[in-house]
Amino acid sequence: MLVAWPAAAAPRRDPAQPYRSLDVLAEVLAYIQNSYVDETKEQDLVQGAVEGMLQRLDPYSVLLRPDVYRAIRDETTGEFDGVGLEVSQVADGIVVVSPLADSPAERAGILAGDRIVAVDGSPTKEMPVGEATRRMKGAAGSQVVLTIERAGLKEPRVFTLVRDHVRTTSVDWRLLDRGAGTAYVRIRTFQDRTDRELRQALDGARKEIGGPIQGLILDLRNNPGGLLDQAVRVADRFLSKGVIVTTEARGKQPEVEEAHEKDTEPGYPVVLLVNRGSASASEIVAGALQDQGRAVLVGSQTFGKGSVQTVVELDDGSALKLTVARYFTPSHRSIQDRGVTPDVPVAAVDGSPPSSGTPQMGHPDGATHPDPQLDRAIDLLRAARIFRGPGAGTP
Repeated sequence: MLVAWPAAAAPRRDPAQPYRSLDVLAEVLAYIQNSYVDETKEQDLVQGAVEGMLQRLDPYSVLLRPDVYRAIRDETTGEFDGVGLEVSQVADGIVVVSPLADSPAERAGILAGDRIVAVDGSPTKEMPVGEATRRMKGAAGSQVVLTIERAGLKEPRVFTLVRDHVRTTSVDWRLLDRGAGTAYVRIRTFQDRTDRELRQALDGARKEIGGPIQGLILDLRNNPGGLLDQAVRVADRFLSKGVIVTTEARGKQPEVEEAHEKDTEPGYPVVLLVNRGSASASEIVAGALQDQGRAVLVGSQTFGKGSVQTVVELDDGSALKLTVARYFTPSHRSIQDRGVTPDVPVAAVDGSPPSSGTPQMGHPDGATHPDPQLDRAIDLLRAARIFRGPGAGTP
């Protein structure tokens, strides 16, 4: 091994300054800039150092580079350019939480739980999730190649996706049975207008029924989450009292969100559908309605993201997304790394998620493929094997 000592020592900082351990970082940065064989950019080095630091925390604390941060802000409004994937970092790579409905990723057949092992040929094993997200973003019409590992596949599968301008609607709805007064509502993601769209959907169902709703299937499958306040409002719409969620942060008193009587839906039966792609805000709603006895959960175990992130915009246009709290269901269950267990477990056919096909009467997810989870939910409504819990509204 050849070692060449630097010609000059790197400058040292005053040890009396606070955060003295940062002296090492500054010293290394100076050595790299003065002596590394190739020219480097200070901004790239600092961003890399921050990303490495955040990797030692949890999968959800990341540095969002300016373009990624802008894209995420766009996503909360329901419009952005990209492939339409919600992803998370795990110990050995990047995993798909959920493809967004009618996105290039969903149309190509990428599923919740898929592991992205490479983006455009670059391995993701040690790639920060923010960098992976940045690489998957891009102008509509451009291509990105994802290499996917999936349980049951012997070899990785390569997907060539064409990025698109993704326009998402937060809420879709259809009638199941006009005569029976039953409806189906799917919440795709929790955006800044989700509660308003949900109210419009329920009012629209009542108008088409010509009377009150008698039963509802609320579909949160493949809903990757989103805004915490919208999850609280959605749960509140079905609860008239009781705790919705408790958030606990270091050094602070727990914050408890409770339901209110105003604008509460009548106490009709609710079946709530969940699966592996139901995460974060979806799990808040599912846990609240399950613990309060307001809904029966049908499907498979949810993803298990029980932490709360705050986003702080930084001076260079990037942003720090930092885990600041964990949330708990009304019975103080932690969802982190555990998920929510359905009351009625039903596996999907060959692990595939529900499609976004045009819903048909009696089968709102379309009749192009089997959906045993939805079928079971419909059976429960028809058999009226649902009870009205203590948090339900007055019929």
